[in-house]
Amino acid sequence: MTSRRQFLKSLAAASAGIALYNIPKAALAQHGIQKLTILHTNDIHCHIDPFSPTDPTYAGRGGLARLSGLIQQIRLQEENVLLLDSGDMFQGTPYFNYYKGELILKVMSEIGYEASTIGNHEFDNGLDALNKALDHTKFPFINSNYDFSQTKLYDRFNRYVVYRKNGIKIGIYGLGVELQGLVSDDNYEGTIYNDPVIVAREMETYLKQDKKCDLVICLSHLGYQYENDKISDLTLAPQTKYTDLILGGHTHTFLDKPVEVKNADGNRVIINQVGWGGMVLGRLDFYFDTAGKEMTLAYTEQILNQG
Repeated sequence: MTSRRQFLKSLAAASAGIALYNIPKAALAQHGIQKLTILHTNDIHCHIDPFSPTDPTYAGRGGLARLSGLIQQIRLQEENVLLLDSGDMFQGTPYFNYYKGELILKVMSEIGYEASTIGNHEFDNGLDALNKALDHTKFPFINSNYDFSQTKLYDRFNRYVVYRKNGIKIGIYGLGVELQGLVSDDNYEGTIYNDPVIVAREMETYLKQDKKCDLVICLSHLGYQYENDKISDLTLAPQTKYTDLILGGHTHTFLDKPVEVKNADGNRVIINQVGWGGMVLGRLDFYFDTAGKEMTLAYTEQILNQG
């Protein structure tokens, strides 16, 4: 019989050019393998409906309403699914102008998002409005590097969350972009921005060593890449040790496929970002040897939301 390790290696090798959706569950179970499917979005910007048919760039594409159909279809196919978002669901359409953040958070809750980090546009109407909007969410917001202790939001955010999916333990922390220069001072007054690199090292160590997580995820709203030395997902990853996956936002970057970067110990960190407006659904399938706690990323796909 093929060993678990050999089976994982064969999955990783096959995934170079083959979609692995249809591996029988019995085959995975025979080898003691658990599959985890991570779905993710970023920078939805209140695009609940598709873009207008007359939009010069994105006509008829995107929208969270239609994206929800893709999500539900995958949930029917897969046993262990985790749906995440990387911030900036506020601002961008009349839905935000009229309903503020209430409607988009209700919609995301109904779809079944399990966690999100906070983006800079969540501050657009100030802390009081954000605090009120958060009453309408049924999933946790995670941020590890903003200190809200001197604001009304002092108890509204998790520094981390740990999920369990059929024996797989997933730890998630969140990082936000520096607000100065992006957000009006009055709209985040009292919020302290802490160095994302220092915080990332603290959180990943805690989740991996203390919480014994099999997979450590960073929900990032730092941005994918900059021409200057501003911290980004690409510059953060090499300074980490235990973060396996960075799901990014803020720069509206459409990646054809996830990017792999070496961390401080020479191990792989996966970075992904899926544009904006609900035009793409990110999907990453991880396979775990639940006995040996080995892991491989065996298939990835960016699913276009084109109707």
